[in-house]
Amino acid sequence: MPGRTDSPAPASRPEAPAPRPRDARPARSTGTAPHASTALLPDGERADAERPAPSPTLGFARAGGPPWTRHRRQLRRIGPGRVLEIGCGDGDTLADCAPGSVGIDHDPVSVERCRERGLTAYTADDFLAGPDARPGGFDALLCAHVLEHLDDEQVEGLLRAYLPYVRPGGGVVLITPQEAGHRAEAAPVRFTDFPLLRAFAESAGLAVRRTYSAPLPRAAGKLLRRNVFVLVAQVPR
Repeated sequence: MPGRTDSPAPASRPEAPAPRPRDARPARSTGTAPHASTALLPDGERADAERPAPSPTLGFARAGGPPWTRHRRQLRRIGPGRVLEIGCGDGDTLADCAPGSVGIDHDPVSVERCRERGLTAYTADDFLAGPDARPGGFDALLCAHVLEHLDDEQVEGLLRAYLPYVRPGGGVVLITPQEAGHRAEAAPVRFTDFPLLRAFAESAGLAVRRTYSAPLPRAAGKLLRRNVFVLVAQVPR
């Protein structure tokens, strides 16, 4: 697929900020994702991926992770309906979604925290066994600060696993960090920019509607950890 030509990471990558000690920072992987999210996939998809068990560092709402877990503006772009959020963490973004929205996360502790807040969240396998796993049952899919932790096969597997739960014509929003945010994340696999996001979306059969930088123009991404790449797409009708 086109995404196999990885976009290069920035040449200079400062050490991740405290509290992670510099000498304890995981080595960056190339082409595989030992810290990535086969656990975000249901068992069948996980077996196909044939990847090592993931570390609990994946996710954008883990301890020490980036502070920008709310994407209100991006959510408005996919309408007011039910959202399926992949990698929901402790539910900060899920709390801004429409009633009936559901989060999925590989970390049972994060799932429990979501539930304590009155949100609906599952691990991947619990989602499949639950009442919300209905084909076409959601109006949109949101995946933020996850794809940069995955290799090509894992991204393909994740989209293949969850897009069927979005109705035809529904929205998809994919969000990844720009340079400063990428440097701050724990063990990202590769820098996932606009061309790579577009390649993944098109490979999954999505119609790309828009790509943009948020909350500031693209140049701010080298300095501002909150600046992200956003791709808005649509499931074919």
